[in-house]
Amino acid sequence: MAKQKKTLTTGFGMPVDNDLNSSTAGPKGPVLVQDVHLIEKLAHFDRERIPERVVHAKGAGAHGYFEVTNDVSAYTRAKFLSKVGKKTDVFVRFSTVGGEKGSADSERDPRGFAIKFYTEEGNYDMVGNNTPVFFIRDPLKFPDFIHTQKRNPATNLKDPDMFWDFLSLTPESIHQVTILFSNRGTPKDYRHMNGYSSHTYMWYNAKGEYFWVQLHFKTEQGIQNFTGEEADRMRGVDPDCATRDLHEAIARGEFPSWKLEVQIMTPEQAKNYRFDPFDITKVWPHADFPPITVGRMVLNRNPENYFAEVEQAAFSPGNFVPGIGPSPDKMLQGRLFSYHDTHRHRLGTNYHLLPINAPKACPMNSYQRDGAMRPDNNGGDGPNYWPNTFGGAEPDPKLAPPPIDVSGMAARHAYQLGDVDFVQAGDLYRKVMSPTERKHLVKNIVSHLKNAQKRLQFRQTAIFYKADSDYGQRVAEGLGIDLQQVKKLAAMSQEDRVKATLK
Repeated sequence: MAKQKKTLTTGFGMPVDNDLNSSTAGPKGPVLVQDVHLIEKLAHFDRERIPERVVHAKGAGAHGYFEVTNDVSAYTRAKFLSKVGKKTDVFVRFSTVGGEKGSADSERDPRGFAIKFYTEEGNYDMVGNNTPVFFIRDPLKFPDFIHTQKRNPATNLKDPDMFWDFLSLTPESIHQVTILFSNRGTPKDYRHMNGYSSHTYMWYNAKGEYFWVQLHFKTEQGIQNFTGEEADRMRGVDPDCATRDLHEAIARGEFPSWKLEVQIMTPEQAKNYRFDPFDITKVWPHADFPPITVGRMVLNRNPENYFAEVEQAAFSPGNFVPGIGPSPDKMLQGRLFSYHDTHRHRLGTNYHLLPINAPKACPMNSYQRDGAMRPDNNGGDGPNYWPNTFGGAEPDPKLAPPPIDVSGMAARHAYQLGDVDFVQAGDLYRKVMSPTERKHLVKNIVSHLKNAQKRLQFRQTAIFYKADSDYGQRVAEGLGIDLQQVKKLAAMSQEDRVKATLK
């Protein structure tokens, strides 16, 4: 007997019309705060785990500095980037993403790459990963995606069906999936991997001109990854291998370093670019936007206390300084809310006053008062409101970012699915990976996907086939499934493909 269909609702019973697309101003955003379903979903998601981080639970960190090596003042007014030779203290936290706090460092998983710059204009955080793209491009999908990376609610076991069901229903994930199941999905340690902003951000200069940018921290130690077999072995030999490696390298004076490069796109170039520049599932090809070197980051000091510095460190992509701001990237817009919100839940409303999170190179003057665990003088006898005539801190209009044009109908705009979502994954497979890397990629996919239901194997393999026919054929052969059926599914629309694999 078929189960009766149920209508999705909010926590208060209001029927939900769409659970895949946030309400935005026009198809490209930004996201509208009036989307109460999105806010409820993110706010509830932020509070699901106590007190462990919902994502990036296990990590390692270190102190160091960033030094400017190239003049970029034509693009940004940020003071910490204002002149060659200028140094800024940083704290960096590396992490696995989906695993619990006790999980192994060698798990197949993206790696978090978060940097806190203690600048003279406040703290600036770059909260990225070791991959330049992500699985999804709308924040409404994020809680669901992370649920599929966690444990089955009934068995409390990792579930390949959950994992591949979601990804095969989300074709935009193909680029990140291809990276994840390559050897880049199992970095040897934190020193031998790159870090990326992934999102597009705004830089603006003293003239009020603005640019869209993406940041890339390139390891100067060289890229080193485990093969799948090596990563599996290391889980048993030393599950803390990356944490240990970072601490011991710094302790013996081998200070890891990264070169910061940025790609820069003008607003005019963004209007008609062949890929949506604010889609986090896409990269900007270097041939179109050659990277520009900005500076160098060095980590030279281990934490004195893990809990006080690494565990209580809180990063947010919403921590900007004058000269740097957000873009209409939908995923970024959701993170601007969610990161601060989850820290307030995990660490308390005054988490920004913890020594590891507090500004170091400038004063903190706000009208936020009271709340649990207020360790300072709580603003003393000064006013706690603005405007006031009692000598309180004043806003500075000269620091406002330049305006950008935003227009469009307020609705849940779906991305127009098409072959563009498969182009970059196919190029990565054909043009970037070596024959050995392609062999490892297919082997890693097959070893995981074979544990999912056959219908999910067919649906996901069809997506690999759409990215590249050889890619899909080799996965199909590895799984022992009918290639002709894979081809037939690949030729269908996503909607028809899903229907065909439900039979």
